[in-house]
Amino acid sequence: MRRTVLILAALTALSGLAGAATMGDDGLHKEDWFSLTFKDVAEDIQSANDEGKRLVLIIEQRGCIYCAKMHEELLADPEVADYIKANFKVVQFNMFGDEEVTDLDGEVLTEKTAARKWGYVFTPTMIFLPDVIPEGKTTAEAAVVAMPGAFGKHTFLNMFRWVREKGYEGDEHFQQYHARIINELRAQGKLTGE
Repeated sequence: MRRTVLILAALTALSGLAGAATMGDDGLHKEDWFSLTFKDVAEDIQSANDEGKRLVLIIEQRGCIYCAKMHEELLADPEVADYIKANFKVVQFNMFGDEEVTDLDGEVLTEKTAARKWGYVFTPTMIFLPDVIPEGKTTAEAAVVAMPGAFGKHTFLNMFRWVREKGYEGDEHFQQYHARIINELRAQGKLTGE
């Protein structure tokens, strides 16, 4: 009886975890706050703008250990997840998927042909889009930056902050921005690693 109560308590605690990713039929981890769209990149940029957010596309694939790390460690961290949810519209792409995608240049593709066209070969890859819809450019050409891989918490979170603050328009390169933020956190005693 005691064992049953402990198991039920553990299951209840796990089911109550906010932001816990589930596994989709396509083998990709799913966050309940990811946006389900028609994958028309121009429409998604406009929709993000209407919400006061920026658009980021995340390309993943089934069995990707780094995608799992991103979901299980980074996106499960409330500080990271809360910042992204408040500031970004996130649309997930399957690197080998067959869902229809409309590129910024108007070409209709599948997820897998879009990933190939855009030249993205690593998963996860975060593609940060501008807040102004460019004319005649592909999604890859329009991206303000792309981040391949699941880095440590602060590198990952600082990339989202740098994009939100439009650091790419200024003179402070992301690596300089990241180093400055890390040094500030260390000086405040809020960080001992990374």
